[in-house]
Amino acid sequence: MGSSAAWSLSPGDARKMGERLRKLRGERELTILDLATKAGLSVGIISQIERGLSNPSMKTLQRLRIALGVNLWELLSANEPTTDNDPVYVRRKSDRLRVIMNESGLTKELLSPQPDENLRFMIVTMPPGSETQDVLIGQGQKGGFVMTGEVTLKVGDTVSVLSEGDSFQFKSVLPHQLYNRSDGEVTLMWIMSVLDTHL
Repeated sequence: MGSSAAWSLSPGDARKMGERLRKLRGERELTILDLATKAGLSVGIISQIERGLSNPSMKTLQRLRIALGVNLWELLSANEPTTDNDPVYVRRKSDRLRVIMNESGLTKELLSPQPDENLRFMIVTMPPGSETQDVLIGQGQKGGFVMTGEVTLKVGDTVSVLSEGDSFQFKSVLPHQLYNRSDGEVTLMWIMSVLDTHL
């Protein structure tokens, strides 16, 4: 996810994230004022987020996750099963966290059932003309599979054009970016093996 690009959650996901923030804060026995002080944020902002009334910036989320000692996905998405019958290693389609990058319309849907583990995978949908921005770089591996369309992948100084059925994998410390320079939508399976605990 981009650290400065504008993005948003659906109202339902914003509410769930607020509930998650309240739960994490409660588990650490922090008042809203305590968390605000630790994160360098206002009480009003945290209150709005907890009530699902705000789509915080990525900078705000980073401050909150550092103050709470969790990774970004743990803050955004709980790992509780959808129903009493679902084990924690299952995520139903209806429970996917969906993040929309407002400027480009690019969307990211988290598929990983357990955000506190070292493997993350998601579906990335890229409208024509969109590109990933401010991609998180850290220790580990990243890879993907082009489900539909044609996408341009830049890793370091190397550029590759990938089509439906193509796949890729690289060390995530390398600078990287995806571009949709085609006239059609691109859908990718994006996979990260994460060694940095903050991602």
